[in-house]
Amino acid sequence: MSDTTPPNDQLSGVTPHITIRGGSKDESMAEKAIAFYQQAFGAEPLYRDHEQGGKRLMYAHLKILGGGLMLNDEFPEFMGGETMAAPSGATLHLQVPDADAAWQRALDAGAEVRFPIDNQFWGARYGQLTDPFGFIWSIGGPVKE
Repeated sequence: MSDTTPPNDQLSGVTPHITIRGGSKDESMAEKAIAFYQQAFGAEPLYRDHEQGGKRLMYAHLKILGGGLMLNDEFPEFMGGETMAAPSGATLHLQVPDADAAWQRALDAGAEVRFPIDNQFWGARYGQLTDPFGFIWSIGGPVKE
């Protein structure tokens, strides 16, 4: 992991960038999210940039299953005192060779079931989880016989 140069050369196509709500000027919820994503999804932190003299993350870049995820803590003081609304309308999808193993790993890390994993009519094993930070993740893989 580099702390000097963001890995922008690793960005291609669409890369989700999420803001982690909560925390305070002395506590980074984004750091807690990174720890969860490492445990639940095997995330590899590539870069972190903390606010000057602070603990909150202004920017972090993770690699999950070969794809990028950018995230940061919220900074209501730069948004007129407003905090972020609850996440909605987006799902972060992971396509894996063993959906049940990935599913269990996420549950063991603290995710909650939103849509139970099962063989679906479209020919995939698929389910949805909500992470401790309110984001929806779907996990898909080959149908289980």
